[in-house]
Amino acid sequence: MIRLAIFLTVFLSLYGAMHVLVYRGIRPILTPRPRSRWTTLAFMTLMVISPVLVSVLERIELETGARMLALIGYSWMALVFISFAGFVVVFAWDLLLRPLGRLHRGLTEYSLHGPRCAVLVPALAVLLCIHGSFEANQLQVETIHIKTDKLPVEAKPLRIVQISDLHLGLIHRNAMLDRVITQVEQLQPDLLVATGDMVDGRIDHLAGLAEIFSRVSPPLGKYAITGNHEYYAGLDQALRFLQRSGFTLLRNRAISVGPLIVAGVDDPAGGHPGDEAALIKPTDRCHFTLLLKHRPLVSAAAEEFFDLQLSGHAHRGQIFPFNLVTALEYPMQNGLYRLATGTRLYVSRGAGTWGPPVRVFSPPEITLIELTPYPPMPSRQP
Repeated sequence: MIRLAIFLTVFLSLYGAMHVLVYRGIRPILTPRPRSRWTTLAFMTLMVISPVLVSVLERIELETGARMLALIGYSWMALVFISFAGFVVVFAWDLLLRPLGRLHRGLTEYSLHGPRCAVLVPALAVLLCIHGSFEANQLQVETIHIKTDKLPVEAKPLRIVQISDLHLGLIHRNAMLDRVITQVEQLQPDLLVATGDMVDGRIDHLAGLAEIFSRVSPPLGKYAITGNHEYYAGLDQALRFLQRSGFTLLRNRAISVGPLIVAGVDDPAGGHPGDEAALIKPTDRCHFTLLLKHRPLVSAAAEEFFDLQLSGHAHRGQIFPFNLVTALEYPMQNGLYRLATGTRLYVSRGAGTWGPPVRVFSPPEITLIELTPYPPMPSRQP
């Protein structure tokens, strides 16, 4: 609860600051009458607190009102995010002109802040949001091939499907999950793993979702870990939902799954992250070892213990240009990375969206990992 309160405080502060800058950007096109400005400010204030209001409406079981406000408030969030990025460029340019204007007064004529940009920036944001609403539904299958000498030479390729960051809740519901699971079924995985943030908000009123998950029964099973949103939604109900969906929960433990060792750690949002290095026994290193970890951060102490880490969380920023911001915390946030020790990290962009039902230059994905055996290199005779 304390962590959630801190998260909300930080989020609302930053989100409010974004609105302040956007308001300053559009102010040149607001009419001189105070009523229009106060109306704009009142609407923006409502939008700032709308995520909290959505949560309140959910808790008092006003589901229809919560969903309507979520669609309006989170769509507006995407518009503000992109407008904010545009006005940051506008105001940064104008700040640069101030010292230059002292050297040459004519340069001040190139100021961008004014009625023209007050229209162009939001108009561009609207166009990108329209594009992003379509992109958010263009589910892609990303396929990676990994050769390993830790599978029996005679074994057929092993197909692992990763899903991540579905954020099932008020906005993403049965239709979205049905589309994802239909795609998973077509991939015919030997093993299905879910790397966190399967849920978003209260889920006790979402009927039928566990049954959709239950359509997939890979021969090697289904395994899931917690993400930060499992804790925000309520850990107990999130875990019950995953278990009803047929997933085996890997909470700071490792198990043998066919020819693999599969380990999973809790997200640090719960206050008890696992020690990855302690999960694997030295005798297990002869097996291909898979680590499920929600956040795409690699522990230096554990790096040599795993062959492949699967993560999500960052969404590759979800809405351009915020991938540049998320890269500050998660420099490896999209695709396959080979680390110095030979360990690989794959980071999924996720299949759903957090907040705005919009993705800009970060399409949703399901990941197919094909493990192919090959003979070990013969040792050289002295």
